[in-house]
Amino acid sequence: MRNIYILLLGTLILSSCGDKKQQSLDAVIATQDLSQIRAKKDELNAKQTEISNQIKKLNDEIAKLDTNKKVPQVSTFSVKEENFNHYLELQGNVQTKKNVIISPEMNGILTAIYVKEGQSVRKGQALAKIDDNGLSNQLAQLKVQAELAKTTYERQKRVWDQKIGSEIQFLQAKANYEAQKNAVTQLEKTLAKTNITAPFSGVIDDIIIEQGNLVSPGMGVFRIVNLGNMYIETDVPESYITSVNKGKNVEVEFPILGKKMQSTIRQAGNFINPANRTFKIEVLVPNKDGNIKPNLTAKLKINDYSNESAILIPQSIISENAKGEQYVFVVKNINNKIGTAEKAFIKTGKTQGDVIEVLSGLSKGLEVVKEGARSVKDKQEVEILTSKI
Repeated sequence: MRNIYILLLGTLILSSCGDKKQQSLDAVIATQDLSQIRAKKDELNAKQTEISNQIKKLNDEIAKLDTNKKVPQVSTFSVKEENFNHYLELQGNVQTKKNVIISPEMNGILTAIYVKEGQSVRKGQALAKIDDNGLSNQLAQLKVQAELAKTTYERQKRVWDQKIGSEIQFLQAKANYEAQKNAVTQLEKTLAKTNITAPFSGVIDDIIIEQGNLVSPGMGVFRIVNLGNMYIETDVPESYITSVNKGKNVEVEFPILGKKMQSTIRQAGNFINPANRTFKIEVLVPNKDGNIKPNLTAKLKINDYSNESAILIPQSIISENAKGEQYVFVVKNINNKIGTAEKAFIKTGKTQGDVIEVLSGLSKGLEVVKEGARSVKDKQEVEILTSKI
């Protein structure tokens, strides 16, 4: 409708004075007088401005009277401040410092195994026995010699205390007794190595060597695991070194178990790996029921940023111009659900899910276009269908 009125107006103006003006214009050009040509140009510019103003008045009047005009329909939401928590999402594996392979301290035949796989053991409990290759007999003989040396020393001491006998005899008896006693102690320590014991309380997860086989230092015989002190280890990008630190709350999820729990960072590394620019963290994992196993995959959500008065908008409504500037449309001058859409240039921060934090460019209470944002033009009149809060 509006375009028809404009076309009719232009046709009337051109038909009334077109031929005369064209002849006059040709006559001026034919004079080749620069001052006359410039004067004619100024005259035409003035008439053009006058016609444009008249067309604008007509358009404004048409907009008031035309009840059938088509205005883009949009939905909006009102800008408000709300709590915003950003989470760094990582993946890690469950570890335990008490998951070790137990090896013997000496060579020999594994003569006895006292435990079974899956059996709980306490710290220091005997797990297996290695053939001592005659060390027990040697120890018994040394103990007899040590007792004799002790008796001789005690007699020499009583005599020497009475100032009888020679000092050298007393000192020799004392030295002999000390030597025999030390020999017994050393052999007892060596003989103790024929017993393989648990370094800590836990569960025998695997018996690697069967009874009757020859074993030696460094050869694994048992695997013992303690599931009571578990943790998750993962790498964190160095850019988070100031926001991810010891004591931070962490949401832990075990997808395979369908289990979630709250925990904390118990240790944050002080070394940046130059190969991937990350540092390690350890997250404590309580394991009362014992169903969390070493090397189990876990997902971590670490709260690295919070803002109690953040402005959040859907990422899908943001547009970008050729300069890389981000903007959304806001509706102003709203009257009876009709308003004007205007570009609002914004600066954004962190994202979480499908929302993003707006750092500047929007203020509380503004109506932001949601549905229809991609089809709206700047300064365009729009009709608000639904205002969502």
